Amino acid sequence: MLEKIDLKQTIGKKAYKAEMTSLEKRLESLQQRVKDLGIPVIIAFEGWSASGKGTTIGKIVYPLDPRLFNVYTMSKLSEDAAMRPFLWNYWIKTPEKGRITIFDKSWHRLILPNLAARQSEQGAKTGQYAKNAPRLLGEAEAAGFYYDANQFEKQLADDGALIIKLFLHIGKAEQRKRFRELEKNPDTAWRVDEQDWEQNRNYDQYVKLYSEILRQTGAGERFWSIIEANDRKFATIKAYKIIIKRIEDEIYRRGQAAEKPAAREEDPAFKPPGVSILSSVDLNKSIETAAYKKEAEALQERVAELGFKLYAKRRSVVVAYEGWDAAGKGGNIKRVTERLDPRAYEVVPITVPTQEELNHHYLWRFYNKFPKDGHIAIFDRSWYGRVLVERVENLTPPEVWRRAYKEINDMERHLYNHGVILFKFWLHIDKEEQLARFKAREADPLKQYKITADDWRNRDKWDAYVEAVDEMLLRTNTGCAPWTVVESNCKKYARLRTLRIIAEELEKRLKG
Repeated sequence: MLEKIDLKQTIGKKAYKAEMTSLEKRLESLQQRVKDLGIPVIIAFEGWSASGKGTTIGKIVYPLDPRLFNVYTMSKLSEDAAMRPFLWNYWIKTPEKGRITIFDKSWHRLILPNLAARQSEQGAKTGQYAKNAPRLLGEAEAAGFYYDANQFEKQLADDGALIIKLFLHIGKAEQRKRFRELEKNPDTAWRVDEQDWEQNRNYDQYVKLYSEILRQTGAGERFWSIIEANDRKFATIKAYKIIIKRIEDEIYRRGQAAEKPAAREEDPAFKPPGVSILSSVDLNKSIETAAYKKEAEALQERVAELGFKLYAKRRSVVVAYEGWDAAGKGGNIKRVTERLDPRAYEVVPITVPTQEELNHHYLWRFYNKFPKDGHIAIFDRSWYGRVLVERVENLTPPEVWRRAYKEINDMERHLYNHGVILFKFWLHIDKEEQLARFKAREADPLKQYKITADDWRNRDKWDAYVEAVDEMLLRTNTGCAPWTVVESNCKKYARLRTLRIIAEELEKRLKG
């Protein structure tokens, strides 16, 4: 791919100034249109070391309103970012509707050390192949890299984001020349290190590596635009023209869509089973108080010890609790965390999203709460709200919540590939038990705050929720993140069951 690019393009100083005046005005005007239409724009600058990414970004943002864009330099990962799935550091920086986010170095380069390691025995030991690549990805992360990267972009695009990917390409001699110029100046010499020179010495190999990355991640609408950057002025002009055209095309597309909305297609893949999954659950299971106390204490102690082992092995845990109103999620979580080191876990209650959260992709707020390696995050309700309450209450169009099943499965697989241990519990009670608990809450002054009009309204839609839960369980029960339906008519039995499952799975996953 890159081998065929002609790097001889140049532009004269006079022509450059004339074009820039016009292009800057157009981009300034388009930024306001982006804001008015609520388009989240992501511009990813990638390319060779010293190809001029920073300089070009500086030229691009010059005419823009600084209140409406962010530039993130992704040169080095923080400790937090290095201890999370590789997309986390980009997910949390994705823009709100109407804003522009520019990444100086994209998520795509994170696979570069692994690709280079195939070709160098020493590289396989050190992981030092590309500047700014802090570590080799784990085996599972590397194997799923291209799928994860492409699905990340697709999810954002499906939600309305415009993604523009630019690769700045320079020749070997030009790169060498720029390195030497940087090294001559004491103020810029620090910008060139041994990994940069290693890239230049092995330029032909890196052409192939970069070409593979571009090919694997450039299909369809999220294609790469190659910018010939030997001439910095030419590179700036071309970057401007590409960005302007992509934004104008997106504005036009939205206008066409508004005039002629696309027909909504039903999902032909799902066929409900003849019998409800929930209806087949035996809710008569229970346990005596004395036996419960004895086993609960032992299990809590085991979970606490395994929590320390998690930290030592730098493995993280995500627990998602879903279930009926009054099913006992809070009490269940309390028993799981009772003896855990409070510094090692966080309970995340999920309520109605804030305006900031609504202005992002719905998964954004969950990525912001995923734990770093060695820690635990417990979600009291979760991302499954999109296919439950948002579906039943008609808060989200059918084509959007239907799309969420795959988005959720992809997200959970991305976590799993990083080594995250996932638990998903549906706490199940029958309608009669729920009614009894509602009435008990109403009669207890200390618990009346727990029962609201929304709880009674949700109860009236019990059958619709059963249908939604059944489909959720069928579509998102995967080897990476299986569901457990917990029989919860007896709270003590439910608490033991979740404690037992967590303890047994952690012991299995933390062996050695």
